[in-house]
Amino acid sequence: MTKKNIIELIDVEKSFNGLKVLDGVTLKIEAGEIITIMGKSGGGKTVLMKHFIGLLKPDVGQVLIDGEDITFLKGKELDRIREKFGFLFQGGALFDSMTVLQNITFPLIERTDLDVETINDRAINVLTHVGLKGTEGKYPAELSGGMKKRVALARALVMEPEILLFDEPTTGLDPIIRTSIHQLIKDAHREFGFTGVIISHEVPGIFEVSDRIAMLHEGKIIEVGTPEEIINSSNPAVRQFVTGSIEGPIETIFY
Repeated sequence: MTKKNIIELIDVEKSFNGLKVLDGVTLKIEAGEIITIMGKSGGGKTVLMKHFIGLLKPDVGQVLIDGEDITFLKGKELDRIREKFGFLFQGGALFDSMTVLQNITFPLIERTDLDVETINDRAINVLTHVGLKGTEGKYPAELSGGMKKRVALARALVMEPEILLFDEPTTGLDPIIRTSIHQLIKDAHREFGFTGVIISHEVPGIFEVSDRIAMLHEGKIIEVGTPEEIINSSNPAVRQFVTGSIEGPIETIFY
């Protein structure tokens, strides 16, 4: 049985000040999978992700969400599409002046008509799932880096999104905490069933989380496959990234 494509990019191009960042990107993301988009720092991964929710519009090409072309949507029509998404930002983006519970309930209060009891119950439920029940009254300044990521994930999950976007979810964390966050993403995916899109350059740890990997290189998706297929790829650019080797002139590696 063929799975539904919940996100589809077709020949997407995007330039800034004459510099082409995305150069004909075509990518299909299946409903219910976790896919990681990997590539060099500054290579356009976050630019690509911003097209999923209409924060950026392609110069050329189409962006389809659940079969609907959002390329020219604005206002309430675009807001309707964005309701399908949850976000885990690189820095967590917690409100420092709010407690853990207030951070998690904030989107429910702002975007739903649920009563206070239901809102608090949902917040406690997701806190329990991320292993932080009992921290409701703490403030972000009282939390470790790993705990902040867990709270941010709980806040993303509380709206029960169809699609959850992770922008470098383990940047700045030590290897042990990084592994725990990867496991948390896997556990949350199994429990909530969202489609996960991860932006990351952390190889090979991210392979343990992902169903598929998409390699963004010089503005194009040059290969998509399972972690095993990517590890065994014969594409020189993919192999170089996966192994961390430097081949050829140094200027071809950093730009």
